[in-house]
Amino acid sequence: DVQLVESWGGSVQAGGSLRLTCTTADRLHDDFCWGWFRQAPGKEREGVASMYSSSRTTYTADSVKGRFTISRDAKTMWYLQMNSLKPEDTASYYCAANKLSNRNCRPGYTDYDYWGQGTQVTVS
Repeated sequence: DVQLVESWGGSVQAGGSLRLTCTTADRLHDDFCWGWFRQAPGKEREGVASMYSSSRTTYTADSVKGRFTISRDAKTMWYLQMNSLKPEDTASYYCAANKLSNRNCRPGYTDYDYWGQGTQVTVS
């Protein structure tokens, strides 16, 4: 199984920035989709960004567009850069990965096979 580990969550004041990292010891293939999700207490899990590995095409949910960016610099590590954070961005953030077509690699896709354990982001 592919194991994913998120890191670099934390607490920040409104307007601040954080960059979350997701790492895996498994070198993922080019036909993988990588995603970032969040879940606040009492709310459903929300996809915020996704990236298709081979093309590096990225997709961002409307709720965070212009503030969050997904990127990677290796086939074993990818990031979620979060700028202009708001209190409503407070949530547990999860990374996910799955072999998937580019057509389905969108923030709304949720049926990933591999998930990290989550990292908390708190904005005050």
